[in-house]
Amino acid sequence: MTKLTIRPYKPEDVEAITAILNYYIVNSTALYDYKQRTFEQQRAIFDDKLNKGYPVLVATIEERLVGFGYYSEFRFREAYQFTVEHSVYVMPNEHGKGIGHAIMRKLIDLAKKQKRHTMIAVIDSENQSSIEFHEKFGFKTVAVLKETGYKFDRWLHSVFMQLMLE
Repeated sequence: MTKLTIRPYKPEDVEAITAILNYYIVNSTALYDYKQRTFEQQRAIFDDKLNKGYPVLVATIEERLVGFGYYSEFRFREAYQFTVEHSVYVMPNEHGKGIGHAIMRKLIDLAKKQKRHTMIAVIDSENQSSIEFHEKFGFKTVAVLKETGYKFDRWLHSVFMQLMLE
C-alpha cells in the first residue's frame, strides 16, 4: 500500500497546486473564479497566507502531490481573528483514498493549536460530496446564501458550514 504523507507546502509545489486549482476553475463550481490562475498568482496567494502565520499543507503519495489545503482569515476585522476559513482540494483522479480526510484532520489540529475558535467552510450548494465530507468532521450548515455567485450561465448558492473548535 502506498503511503500518504501530509507536509508543509514548499514553493516547488506551486506548479502542481495551480494545475489542480485550474482544473476545478474550468470544470466545476468548487471555485467561483472565471480565469485560470498563473503560477505567480498562486505563489503570491500562499506567500501572503504564510506571512500571516497560516498553514498551507500538501498531501503526497510517493513524492507526487495529490492534494492540498489551507486556512486563513475569515474576514479582515480584528474581532474575527479567532475564526478561519479553509479550503481542501484533491486531484480529480485521487478521490476516495482518504487524502482530503487526512488534510482536513491536520488543518483542524493546527487550528486548535493556534487557539482558533471556529472554522468556516463556504461550499457551492451543488457540491453535495463536499457538504457530506464536512459533516463527517462535525461541521454544521449554518446558512445558505442564495445567488451569491454566477458561473456557467447560472446563479449559484453558497452553503456556510461551521465547526466549533473549542
